Amino acid sequence: MERKIYSVFVRMTLVLVMAALLSTIILASANISFAASGQKRSQTMSRTSAVEHTENQIKQLQGALNISEAQQPLWNNMTQVMRENARDMDALNKERAEQTAPMNAVEHMKFHSQVTQSHLSQTNKLIPPFEAFYDSMSDQQKNITNIVFRTGKYGRSKRK
Repeated sequence: MERKIYSVFVRMTLVLVMAALLSTIILASANISFAASGQKRSQTMSRTSAVEHTENQIKQLQGALNISEAQQPLWNNMTQVMRENARDMDALNKERAEQTAPMNAVEHMKFHSQVTQSHLSQTNKLIPPFEAFYDSMSDQQKNITNIVFRTGKYGRSKRK
């Protein structure tokens, strides 16, 4: 019974961590100081796309996990969904960037709601392939994955 509760807790934690991770992808591109100052974003500022960010995450995980040949199809399914989600998010951001008229506060809230709904949809789409891949992992791989999700980097904790 205790093991079952622990298993459910671990899965729920992974879902929450994945949702937080996906939210970070979008929120990392926001720059609130520009909104507060009323200035427009400079064309010289570079922004990492969701696709670039996702590719970096995939490389980091792949390097840390030593994925076996048997796990490769599950890994490929999961990374395909991650890449699709990143492309969808970039398309949403591009659509917003191409709007020439500035948004008022209500329009901004509606756009933020659209982004949040997109995050939820993407997270729900990612959970099944991630769970299948996670279930195929060795205990060592699960430990590494848990560390990566907690800290953002393998072997480096943000906690002191």
